[in-house]
Amino acid sequence: MSTKHPIERGGRQRSIFASVAESASNFTSSPAFFAICLALVATWGGGYALGFSDKFHHVSGDGMAAVSLLLLALLKNSELRAEQAIQEKLDAIAAALLEQRRGNSEAAQDDPERAIGMHEET
Repeated sequence: MSTKHPIERGGRQRSIFASVAESASNFTSSPAFFAICLALVATWGGGYALGFSDKFHHVSGDGMAAVSLLLLALLKNSELRAEQAIQEKLDAIAAALLEQRRGNSEAAQDDPERAIGMHEET
Protein backbone atom coordinates (compact mmCIF):
# COMPACT_ATOMS: atom_id res chain seq x y z
CA MET A 1 0.00 0.00 0.00
CA SER A 2 1.26 3.45 -0.88
CA THR A 3 0.41 6.83 0.57
CA LYS A 4 1.91 8.73 -2.37
CA HIS A 5 -0.19 10.70 -4.81
CA PRO A 6 -1.34 8.43 -7.70
CA ILE A 7 0.71 10.42 -10.22
CA GLU A 8 3.88 10.02 -8.12
CA ARG A 9 3.53 6.27 -7.60
CA GLY A 10 4.67 5.06 -10.98
CA GLY A 11 6.77 7.92 -12.28
CA ARG A 12 5.84 9.16 -15.74
CA GLN A 13 4.66 5.76 -16.97
CA ARG A 14 0.97 5.03 -16.34
CA SER A 15 0.23 2.04 -14.15
CA ILE A 16 -2.34 -0.60 -14.97
CA PHE A 17 -4.48 0.74 -12.12
CA ALA A 18 -4.39 4.26 -13.58
CA SER A 19 -5.51 2.96 -16.98
CA VAL A 20 -8.29 0.84 -15.50
CA ALA A 21 -9.41 3.68 -13.21
CA GLU A 22 -9.58 6.10 -16.13
CA SER A 23 -11.56 3.63 -18.25
CA ALA A 24 -13.93 2.95 -15.36
CA SER A 25 -14.32 6.67 -14.75
CA ASN A 26 -15.21 7.21 -18.40
CA PHE A 27 -17.75 4.38 -18.28
CA THR A 28 -19.38 5.56 -15.05
CA SER A 29 -19.99 8.97 -16.59
CA SER A 30 -21.79 7.44 -19.57
CA PRO A 31 -25.55 7.18 -20.17
CA ALA A 32 -25.21 3.37 -20.23
CA PHE A 33 -23.99 3.31 -16.63
CA PHE A 34 -26.80 5.65 -15.59
CA ALA A 35 -29.28 3.25 -17.20
CA ILE A 36 -27.74 0.30 -15.32
CA CYS A 37 -27.99 2.17 -12.01
CA LEU A 38 -31.55 3.21 -12.76
CA ALA A 39 -32.45 -0.41 -13.52
CA LEU A 40 -30.80 -1.57 -10.29
CA VAL A 41 -32.73 0.97 -8.21
CA ALA A 42 -35.97 0.19 -10.06
CA THR A 43 -35.47 -3.53 -9.44
CA TRP A 44 -34.82 -2.91 -5.77
CA GLY A 45 -37.85 -0.60 -5.44
CA GLY A 46 -40.01 -2.91 -7.55
CA GLY A 47 -39.16 -5.73 -5.18
CA TYR A 48 -41.11 -3.97 -2.45
CA ALA A 49 -44.10 -3.38 -4.71
CA LEU A 50 -44.12 -7.03 -5.84
CA GLY A 51 -43.58 -8.42 -2.34
CA PHE A 52 -40.19 -10.06 -2.92
CA SER A 53 -38.46 -11.66 0.05
CA ASP A 54 -36.25 -9.84 2.53
CA LYS A 55 -33.28 -11.80 1.21
CA PHE A 56 -33.80 -10.21 -2.23
CA HIS A 57 -33.87 -6.74 -0.67
CA HIS A 58 -30.70 -7.39 1.33
CA VAL A 59 -28.82 -8.73 -1.69
CA SER A 60 -29.91 -5.89 -3.97
CA GLY A 61 -29.19 -3.32 -1.24
CA ASP A 62 -25.73 -4.80 -0.71
CA GLY A 63 -25.13 -4.61 -4.46
CA MET A 64 -26.04 -0.92 -4.50
CA ALA A 65 -23.78 -0.28 -1.49
CA ALA A 66 -20.87 -2.01 -3.27
CA VAL A 67 -21.43 0.08 -6.41
CA SER A 68 -21.53 3.23 -4.25
CA LEU A 69 -18.24 2.33 -2.58
CA LEU A 70 -16.54 1.66 -5.91
CA LEU A 71 -17.86 4.96 -7.29
CA LEU A 72 -16.47 6.78 -4.26
CA ALA A 73 -13.02 5.29 -4.88
CA LEU A 74 -13.18 6.24 -8.58
CA LEU A 75 -14.30 9.75 -7.72
CA LYS A 76 -11.38 10.26 -5.34
CA ASN A 77 -8.91 8.88 -7.89
CA SER A 78 -10.27 11.19 -10.60
CA GLU A 79 -10.11 14.13 -8.21
CA LEU A 80 -6.46 13.46 -7.39
CA ARG A 81 -5.50 13.08 -11.07
CA ALA A 82 -7.27 16.33 -11.97
CA GLU A 83 -5.63 18.12 -9.04
CA GLN A 84 -2.19 16.96 -10.15
CA ALA A 85 -2.80 18.06 -13.75
CA ILE A 86 -3.91 21.51 -12.60
CA GLN A 87 -0.87 21.80 -10.33
CA GLU A 88 1.49 20.91 -13.20
CA LYS A 89 -0.09 23.61 -15.37
CA LEU A 90 0.13 26.20 -12.60
CA ASP A 91 3.79 25.30 -11.99
CA ALA A 92 4.52 25.72 -15.71
CA ILE A 93 2.79 29.11 -15.78
CA ALA A 94 4.72 30.26 -12.72
CA ALA A 95 8.01 29.06 -14.25
CA ALA A 96 7.18 30.85 -17.53
CA LEU A 97 6.40 34.08 -15.74
CA LEU A 98 9.69 33.83 -13.85
CA GLU A 99 11.65 33.15 -17.05
CA GLN A 100 9.92 36.02 -18.81
CA ARG A 101 10.76 38.32 -15.94
CA ARG A 102 14.39 37.24 -16.22
CA GLY A 103 14.33 38.08 -19.95
CA ASN A 104 14.41 34.53 -21.33
CA SER A 105 11.31 34.60 -23.53
CA GLU A 106 12.12 31.32 -25.34
CA ALA A 107 12.16 29.31 -22.10
CA ALA A 108 9.04 31.19 -21.00
CA GLN A 109 7.15 29.75 -23.98
CA ASP A 110 8.46 26.18 -23.74
CA ASP A 111 7.13 25.26 -20.27
CA PRO A 112 3.48 26.27 -20.78
CA GLU A 113 3.37 24.65 -24.24
CA ARG A 114 4.64 21.38 -22.77
CA ALA A 115 2.28 21.57 -19.79
CA ILE A 116 -0.88 22.17 -21.81
CA GLY A 117 0.09 19.89 -24.68
CA MET A 118 0.49 22.50 -27.41
CA HIS A 119 3.70 20.94 -28.71
CA GLU A 120 3.77 18.93 -31.90
CA GLU A 121 3.45 15.18 -31.46
CA THR A 122 6.29 13.34 -33.20
